Amino acid sequence: MKKLVLPLSLMVPVLIFSQNRKKDTVDRVTDIEEVVFQKKVIGKTNDITNVKISAKDAKGIATIGGGIEGLLKTLPSVNSNTELSSQYMVRGGNYDENLIYINDIEIYRPFLIRNSQQEGMSIINPDMVSTVNFSAGGFEPKYGDKMSSALNIYYREPEKFELSGEASLIGGRLTAGLASKNKKLTALFSGRYRNTNLVLNTLNEDTDFNPTYWDFQSYINYHLNDKFSMSFIGYYSKNDYEMIPKAKSVTFGSLQQPITVNIGYGGREQDMYKNMMGTFSLNYKPSDQWKFTLDSFAYQNREKEYYSIASSYEIQTFDLVTGAPNPSFDGGGQIEHARNDLFVRTYGTQLRAKFSPNINTDIEVGFKYEKENLNDNTNEWKLVDAAGYSIPRPIDDPRTGQSGDLELFYQIAGKNKIEPSRLSAYAQYSQKFYWGASKVFLNAGARVSNWSFNKETIFSPRFQFAIKPDWDTDMLFKLSGGIYYQSPFYKEIKDLDGNFNSDIKSQRSMQLILANDYEFYMYDRPFKLTTEAYYKKMDDLIPYYMDNVRIRYSGKNNASGYAYGIDTRLFGEFVPGVDSWLSASYARIYENIDGRGNIPRPTDQRFRFAMFYQDYMPKFPSMRVNLTLVYAMGLPNGAPVFSDPYQYQRTLPAYKRVDLGLSKVFIDSKDKKKRYGFWGNFEELTLGVQVFNAFNINNTVANQWITDYNSSVMYPVPVRLTGRFFNVKLEFKL
Repeated sequence: MKKLVLPLSLMVPVLIFSQNRKKDTVDRVTDIEEVVFQKKVIGKTNDITNVKISAKDAKGIATIGGGIEGLLKTLPSVNSNTELSSQYMVRGGNYDENLIYINDIEIYRPFLIRNSQQEGMSIINPDMVSTVNFSAGGFEPKYGDKMSSALNIYYREPEKFELSGEASLIGGRLTAGLASKNKKLTALFSGRYRNTNLVLNTLNEDTDFNPTYWDFQSYINYHLNDKFSMSFIGYYSKNDYEMIPKAKSVTFGSLQQPITVNIGYGGREQDMYKNMMGTFSLNYKPSDQWKFTLDSFAYQNREKEYYSIASSYEIQTFDLVTGAPNPSFDGGGQIEHARNDLFVRTYGTQLRAKFSPNINTDIEVGFKYEKENLNDNTNEWKLVDAAGYSIPRPIDDPRTGQSGDLELFYQIAGKNKIEPSRLSAYAQYSQKFYWGASKVFLNAGARVSNWSFNKETIFSPRFQFAIKPDWDTDMLFKLSGGIYYQSPFYKEIKDLDGNFNSDIKSQRSMQLILANDYEFYMYDRPFKLTTEAYYKKMDDLIPYYMDNVRIRYSGKNNASGYAYGIDTRLFGEFVPGVDSWLSASYARIYENIDGRGNIPRPTDQRFRFAMFYQDYMPKFPSMRVNLTLVYAMGLPNGAPVFSDPYQYQRTLPAYKRVDLGLSKVFIDSKDKKKRYGFWGNFEELTLGVQVFNAFNINNTVANQWITDYNSSVMYPVPVRLTGRFFNVKLEFKL
């Protein structure tokens, strides 16, 4: 019996074709009826838009955030202009448009994060990960209602006792795995701690930081027999962020007109983010054809954002001829205050069933019920003052010059409490077959959902089609698309006044993606070139502002838009035995607010290039290096909140960054050499040095707007990101 050689591009472990073939092709395929598996595949998917990410590469990547998201940001479709955040944008979408799953159960990120310094660690623990599936669009119906991407993480089951850990200058983690002798009971426990104070000290400002983040996760499985098993995932995290700003000096502008702003501060910020999650799953597989899964889940998020910060500033300009500072300068001040409290609780259950009448066909259905509890108290305001006058401050009587009431620059205040429920269901059909001599894969289906808060029901049909022609050249062509909704939640329903809008509707995106995978050999090593072109037509959009890394929605469906772009990635063994890749993309996204004309959305990506490269010394393979390089054109999200976006189309500078990781492997699990004594206890031992922002580039994540009262000019003062930082990391596994 011959084996069927498959393209990696299909993103499925195997593609098998049944005996029910036309007579004219029997002679060519009669000996490929089946393939015998030697190992259980975790996280198997039929999604042809899926890209698999190596969990091992994600653990070793040299980025401040690290982990799965750090590696995702090197893909052509993914963009981010900050290294401290695990959030990302996909094909012109914003941070809120991405689905994230752990073992097929949707998870949530913190909601009140305003800047990336507050965020801490991603909920995804790379040390527990087995499989990473990522789709940048056109994903299958079983995934929920978001407009941009779907990331599905599967945690692993240990096969024996294991203990691994990591210690570095910015934190550490400890992971333990257990397995019973008969492998019926397995457990994985992991705790992480992180403090980025040393990294934040590379910021060009005088500020006291005290950010501490820690979490604990567990994944427990019990297999009663070959047909029935149960599992539990537990998660608890707490992020405490304290900041006491003192002074900052920023130079910006141009060579012809440089501007320096000197700022003094008073006050502090204290934030707290506490998240808890628990999931319990029952898996029943009565036969090879049927599989049932019942999940129960609960998620609770408690967030506090408290700050009162006063700042005074002077704006210094320079003589264009001599370059000397001008003797006069402008000045002003402002006070920013917030007491924001948010409580989110979501719990529910989902039932999923999969029927495989033969090895080439899958029929999947699912039903999900969620109960949500949102309790939001917002009190946030800003006062702008210059030369003793607040802005705005109207004049009641111009003849006497009598001042009117003191007015705040803006105020967001609201008390909202809702307890809606959400119902959703999906059905999809997957089929592998021959079309003549070409191999074909088809996935089609739809999902429907209803939210009681806005009483809206949405219907989302989706499809995927792939064909591999019978050519000598290894090519795969893919077409996918459908109607994708952005089902509203806490952020989308909250308007700029701080109130919940029950009339808000889901944003809608009609997508079409055309892709090609070309596999070839170069230098006797495998490579794959992937190219994808896409177009999105969107309506019922909710305009938003980018407040650093927080999305502030207007609370109205008063915009439409479109997006298009092309992504390409060259993946392969640039160095024998290790994977690397180059990514490039060009993407545009526009919106039309109230029929005023098309303008770029705040996440308009344009050109982007990224690289993830791994290497080792041929004569000393224990000396290893990995490099991450990103260049991304600046985003047009520099407009101040509450401003008219048609009057503020200011683009941030390009984001440029190189991170470098160097490591020495003292003990490798692949090395079978016998060790004695203390070192005999280790399976792996690695010491590494990481250089974050190796070229010390001053990137900009946002603008802080200050107002000169005398000229009424608003100056965009850049908010800089971290500088160069050297980190030392020790990793071990027993």
